[in-house]
Amino acid sequence: MRFWEIDVRIGKGMLSIIICVFLVLSLSGCWNRRELDTFSILMGMGIDKAEELGKIQLTAQIVKPGDLKSEGGSDAKAYFTVQAIGDTVFDTVRNFTKETNRKIYLPHSQVLIFGRDIATEGVQKYTDFFVRDHETRLRTHVLVARGEAGKILDVESKLEKVPAVGISHLLKAQNATSEAIEVDLKQFICRLMSKTTAPIAPLIEISGEGEKETLRIPGIAVFKQDKLAGELTGGEARGLLWVIGEIKSGIIIIDCPSGEDKISMEIIRASSKVIPKIIDDQIYITVKIEEEGHIGDQECPDKLSLPDIKELEQKKASVIRSEVLASLEKAQKLNTDIFGFGEAVHQKYPKQWDDLEKRWDDVFPEIEVEILVDARVRRSGTLIESVSQ
Repeated sequence: MRFWEIDVRIGKGMLSIIICVFLVLSLSGCWNRRELDTFSILMGMGIDKAEELGKIQLTAQIVKPGDLKSEGGSDAKAYFTVQAIGDTVFDTVRNFTKETNRKIYLPHSQVLIFGRDIATEGVQKYTDFFVRDHETRLRTHVLVARGEAGKILDVESKLEKVPAVGISHLLKAQNATSEAIEVDLKQFICRLMSKTTAPIAPLIEISGEGEKETLRIPGIAVFKQDKLAGELTGGEARGLLWVIGEIKSGIIIIDCPSGEDKISMEIIRASSKVIPKIIDDQIYITVKIEEEGHIGDQECPDKLSLPDIKELEQKKASVIRSEVLASLEKAQKLNTDIFGFGEAVHQKYPKQWDDLEKRWDDVFPEIEVEILVDARVRRSGTLIESVSQ
């Protein structure tokens, strides 16, 4: 049935209504159009404890669209930061209007940073606003500052016009090389709502002074329920990424077979699987990790033979295993199930879980974990001789 024949079936009156609705929907305007120049567009927010007892201090980084478009030698900043103090997040966000004369607009926010004092005290009551507010961007990155969150937002980016965008790009770049983890607001809140899986977030701190001041991601913040419990750094942090399947790329440095000099192995792909078992009321976890990579560079004095390649694979597997073990030991010491072992047990043993969930704080630190690593060196097209030979 063609469009112009529709009146035969439903009548001319109904056809007129359909045409009117079609024309209204095709108009270029928007029923709920909001003039952005009447809002303060938020790019990043930091939450700290205020000096006044019982109050919080929010730092908002707000973009200036006019200066954002400017090119060339303009020294004008494309953003400004404002601070407000209040009793709750909602109350304090509303107080920003006293400083900006505009309502804060949340959908473009890139980062939400908790100051260390707030994280130590507990963050749950401060996340409630972001869950309830319909404008909140759930893809906003969540971080924990080593110090005050507000000071983090004061550090200018060397590459981006808006520091909050620079922080977002820093996280993405380091996540791509498995040096940091990206955690958005949705992921953070899901872990926060879990009765067993502990929340995590990347740490951020200021490095250097004056013109050399910059930001770095030194590790991962670990929470017990909603309170900061500790940190994972170095191999501990990457150990967590191996277990939860967040390894994207990266480099593993090992000794040459001769014991002299080093080889840099690039991670091409990696995957993991957590397998729980209950035997005689005892929980056992097996973590299987598969990794494949190739030689990034080598300083070895001798040509690498096939047995040498096998040895490199074993050494690489040993490094991965040690990183996972370091992460596991720290997590069990803090009694924080950052790996989601509890959820894995729940899915496989739903009947036993009701009892285990109540005792998980007693169970998790005592779980025996077997770490199996299959690390491969991709040989196809790989130069196995050093250029110096």
